[in-house]
This record gives sequence, structure tokens and C-alpha cells, in this order.
Amino acid sequence: MPHILVAGKLHPSGMALLNSLPDVTFDYIEEVSEQSYAPLIGKADALVLRTQPLSAETVAKADRLRVVSRHGVGYDAVHLPSLIERGIALTIVGDVNSVSVAEHAMMLILAASKRALRADRSVRQPNEWGWRNNLEAEEISGKNLLIVGFGRIGRHLARMASGFGMEVRAFDPYLQEQAWPEGPVSAVDALRDGLSWADVISINIPKADQPLIGRAEFAVMRRGAILVNTARGGIVEEQALVDALRSGQVGAAGLDVFDREPPAEGNSLVNLDQVILSPHIAGLTRECGERMAVASVRNVIDFFSGKIDPALVVNRSAGKAA
Repeated sequence: MPHILVAGKLHPSGMALLNSLPDVTFDYIEEVSEQSYAPLIGKADALVLRTQPLSAETVAKADRLRVVSRHGVGYDAVHLPSLIERGIALTIVGDVNSVSVAEHAMMLILAASKRALRADRSVRQPNEWGWRNNLEAEEISGKNLLIVGFGRIGRHLARMASGFGMEVRAFDPYLQEQAWPEGPVSAVDALRDGLSWADVISINIPKADQPLIGRAEFAVMRRGAILVNTARGGIVEEQALVDALRSGQVGAAGLDVFDREPPAEGNSLVNLDQVILSPHIAGLTRECGERMAVASVRNVIDFFSGKIDPALVVNRSAGKAA
């Protein structure tokens, strides 16, 4: 009988699935921190993991662990080498949140373009109504959108942005050696060429070892460009973005992800009212939260029954139950 450790609050539908399994036991820790679940890792055969880290030190204490099921598609907070060394499988939930994230990116594009925070403040604060006459709000119809990362999320975003009359191009180094997807969105071969063309840039690419967008990249953007990031903190160099916003090189931004989450006290982005911020919730809609919870539990069940979809196993050599 496998014993599952659920680390982080799970949608009731995921808990209902767990409770319906007669041959499974589980521990449930709602707090989202590694320290909260680490003391229980030693008796777990499976770990359902929300957004908290999984370090090599915690993996070393997991004597029985066979599978880690991420409640999402990213795993940059998981120490993958230690799982590989121990032969522990890491699974992701697949395409359950791409529409949610694309919608959030579209919302941030609109909110940044319309300077939503400044508009809201001009109504709530005394004597600020006249802000409207500054004509800071911008239209997005007819503007150029560069989507950096043209996977499922990027393709959904392209469809949505096209509906608003935007001209869309995409840059994706992972697709450059493959056949580009059929459709109206053309590929940009060099990132800087795309950045110099775009009025709006949306980041939808996995995190790499180094920031993809830094001072050199901001320098080639059109002055007043808008940047939106719903992918991962660290893809955009934060201090370089702050400086570009203060200088006006970047006119506005929409950020759902940060280098440190939650942002450290005193983070300069918090004080810039041309920036729309959200707490890493692009994929956390009501509907998507339910899908992720059910899928992450289902992956554990399928792993132990030998039915796991290999495409959902990150380290596939470890994708078999003992």
C-alpha cells in the first residue's frame, strides 16, 4: 500500500480522489514550505508537491520515495540530479494550465497598456481625476507583439492577441531546429531582431541558467515598450528591468513571477505604478487549480499501477514503480 505525502493545499477534488482510494494512505500538509513537509518525507512512497522547494538534503531523507508528482508543469525548485541519482521519478501534470496562463498574459498586456493602476488611483485619490488628460493609456490594436517561447501557452496567447488586432511574431530557440508550427505567426530567428521590432514582449519560455533579457536586450527595445512575464523569475534581470522602467526605455510591465517569491521587502518593482504585479497566479484559476490537483494525484496512481504516460515523466529512466 503506497503512502502519499501531499505537500501544499490541494483543491477539494484532488482530496476527494485521494479519499476514494481504498489501498492508499496519505499525510496532508497545507503549509507551503519545505520545512513543513520534510519531517514526514521518510515514510512517503510518493510526494505530491505544490510550489515549495525539494532540496537534495530532503531527498536524502526519503528512504522509500519512488515518485515526486509536481502540481504543475515547472520544476526549477526541485533538485532533479538527486532524484536521478536515487532513481526517483519526477512527473508533471501536462497541459492543464496553458489557457489560464495565456489569459493572464493577455490581461497583463491590456492592464499595462492602459496603465490600469494609475487609472484606478486617479479615481480613488482626491484631486487625481485630471490624470486622464495625460493620455498615457495606449491601444494594443495594430501593435507588434513578440512572444518569447512558442509552446502551448504562447500559441494560445497568439490567438487571443490576434483577436485584438495585434501583429504577432514569435521567438523560440527550442523550435528553431524543428518544423515551425503551421499558422499565421512567423518565426523570428534572432531575439534582438524581435525585440527591436516589438511594441509588446511576452515571456513564455522556460528558465535557463542565465537571464535571457538583461541590459543589452532592454537597450535594443523600442523606447516605451511593454514587457510581460508569466513564465519564471530569473528569465528577466530584475534590476535591469527596474532601471529600464525608471528611464522610460520600458514604458510599463506586467509581472506574475519574480526572482524571489514573495518579493523581498523593499523590492523596487512594488513602488512603480506603471507595473502590474500578481502573486504567481497565472495558472491558479479556479478551474485550473482543480485540474492540476486531480492530475497530480492521478499521476501517482498511474505510476504505481504502471500506467503513467511517459510524456509526463521528466526523468524517464526512473519512470517505473518498484
